[in-house]
Amino acid sequence: MKVFEKDNNIFKLLSEAISEGIIVVNEEQTIVATNGSANTIFGYDKDELVGKHLNTLIPRKYHHGHKKHFEGFVDHSEKRHMGAGRDLFGIRKDGSVFPVEAGLNPFTIYGNNYVMALVIDITLRKQQEQQIQDLNAKLEHKIEERTEELHHTIQELKEEVKLRMEAEAQTKESLKKERDLSELKTKFLSLVSHEFKTPLSGILTSATLAGKYTKTEQQEKREKHLDTIKNKVKYLDNILNDFLSIERLETGKVTYKYSQFPLSKVVNEVVYDANMLLKDGQRINYPKDIDDYVIEFDEKILELALTNLINNAIKYSGEHTTIDLQVCFEDDILTFKIIDQGIGIPKKEQDFIFKRYFRAENALLDQGTGIGLNIVKSHLENLGGSITFTSKENKGSTFTVTVPTTNTHES
Repeated sequence: MKVFEKDNNIFKLLSEAISEGIIVVNEEQTIVATNGSANTIFGYDKDELVGKHLNTLIPRKYHHGHKKHFEGFVDHSEKRHMGAGRDLFGIRKDGSVFPVEAGLNPFTIYGNNYVMALVIDITLRKQQEQQIQDLNAKLEHKIEERTEELHHTIQELKEEVKLRMEAEAQTKESLKKERDLSELKTKFLSLVSHEFKTPLSGILTSATLAGKYTKTEQQEKREKHLDTIKNKVKYLDNILNDFLSIERLETGKVTYKYSQFPLSKVVNEVVYDANMLLKDGQRINYPKDIDDYVIEFDEKILELALTNLINNAIKYSGEHTTIDLQVCFEDDILTFKIIDQGIGIPKKEQDFIFKRYFRAENALLDQGTGIGLNIVKSHLENLGGSITFTSKENKGSTFTVTVPTTNTHES
């Protein structure tokens, strides 16, 4: 699969959702892909940079030094923040030079090595830093000039010093948030690259093997590989749907549809699909006494929440364990509890579990993007519901979902 073709929906969807510039180069420093933000930052039209050498975006006087830095980076092949201790500059199509910050992330797809750069135009930051320096110089000059008038101006100087300190504190905090966001997005891109690479490799392998089974008696083997392809395509589709959900939530384009439906209908569908994922000896305890209840809520959101939580319980629990799904009604509130016997969440990381892209240290070896719980929480809160949890490492977790449903009744 040609991952960086201009019409590739996966790369387009991922890259255009990022506000910073993304530039991907191969080992020869030839640009193979850019996103819209990168084109805007450097003043080029769509796809105009593809095929050009990376030096196109670097001022001529930095070409020689950059070549050595790039070769050293490729040799060591490790993700890092670029520009620490020195200034970096880019050059636009119109010849103007401007300061930039770049995070680098090496990766390999189908045997080819690439480097992905996340580029930020920091012209405004540099201007702010210069403004602070100018303000400091101005204050020092005023202090020297007004020594004789100290009695009359001391209050004014105190106010100016206070403003300077507040400006410095605000700027430092702003810069810290900007760096944290840059690191988060770099980590996100690396995570997404891995999440797509693994199932795509599996699809390619299964498709190749299925093509070799041409005889009628080999139908069972063909179906096995076709099932593998279907499962991995469904996994990729779920990831893309998560990304689209994030965009809709951030832009306020989410619409919710209330309808009346049997509670057992949603629970049965979720549990049926989850049973396909169970490990050896795992089982799901079905909730009691829910067959007669009809509720009014957004059916798709309820299904999304339960599917995410039960699938997580299966994924992070071992063989021969039980996932307990409990349902209760009280004061027009519908409450679900999903109880597992899994690896649990480390106490020091529990405050971050609903943050987007966050994954606990003991879950990093399992597939996942760290998006699901964030999306579930956002949807539930938009609909007046909530999600909470308790967890103990190596003992298990209990997630509790509450849904307001004044129309819950027995059929």
